[in-house]
Amino acid sequence: MPELPEVETMRRGVLPIVGSRIVAADCPPCERRPILMRPSIRTIARQLQGRRIERVERLGKRVILCIEGELSVVIEPRMTGLVLLADPPTREHLRFRLQLEPSGAAFDAPRELLFWDRRGLGTVRLFKGAELEQQVRSKLGQDALLIDAESLREKLNRSRRAIKVALLDQSVVAGIGNLYAAELLFLAGIDPRSRCDQLTKAQWKRIVMATRVVLEDAIAHEGSTLSDGTYRNALNQSGGYQNYHRVYDRADEICPRCGEDSIRRIVQAQRSTFFCGVCQKKRGLHPDVAEIEVSTSLE
Repeated sequence: MPELPEVETMRRGVLPIVGSRIVAADCPPCERRPILMRPSIRTIARQLQGRRIERVERLGKRVILCIEGELSVVIEPRMTGLVLLADPPTREHLRFRLQLEPSGAAFDAPRELLFWDRRGLGTVRLFKGAELEQQVRSKLGQDALLIDAESLREKLNRSRRAIKVALLDQSVVAGIGNLYAAELLFLAGIDPRSRCDQLTKAQWKRIVMATRVVLEDAIAHEGSTLSDGTYRNALNQSGGYQNYHRVYDRADEICPRCGEDSIRRIVQAQRSTFFCGVCQKKRGLHPDVAEIEVSTSLE
């Protein structure tokens, strides 16, 4: 956390900075553990000063600021990072700042872009030219919103890993994390413990369909703000998709689909997994999930 929906929400939220000129880059005073920043903030500030922001993109769970002169600022929020245009939740966890000059007559455009990180696990890195492709993009799998069933099956159909664990591998598919892996497997009707090499073509298709439904719904609701309240959008407001979680963090509650079994919690690869033992049979053939539901409503 944040995962693809939260990072995509951040990306969309900071689009008003496109066209602005960078006046300065700095790290506000912070007594907390410094985040990973490469190169040094002094070098980053020197390289960025006076340049315009041309685009804001997303790469998996990273926000990419595309700067004129073939420069890319890659912000990876990791566990608790936020990319903000509004005042941060606290001042003491503010890690990085861009001071901006709006373009043309856009006097109401943002004057600052902020990176806030409570735990300090996030990173800010500057890349030149092809470095982004060589050092970041080439190490990631296809984006979770774009991957097709055949490509995903080809990557994993020889793996003996559990499907839930495999979906967290960013070199296989980029953007899925623990929360949304549990949600999409519930929607697809597949037991998270099922081995990849034992899944059928029909099940791979259901996984991809469920992935798109869950991620697109979560983006529409601007991501999930969990009980710790950490995740916020670019304007420091809560997301809304937590109100539509079907299984995540709902251990011992009655399954919203079958109404027969309670949601179970197990641990896979040191992460909590939530699922329904009735709806998610070992081979995912429960009749209630033959068709992927498109609505976010709980049936």
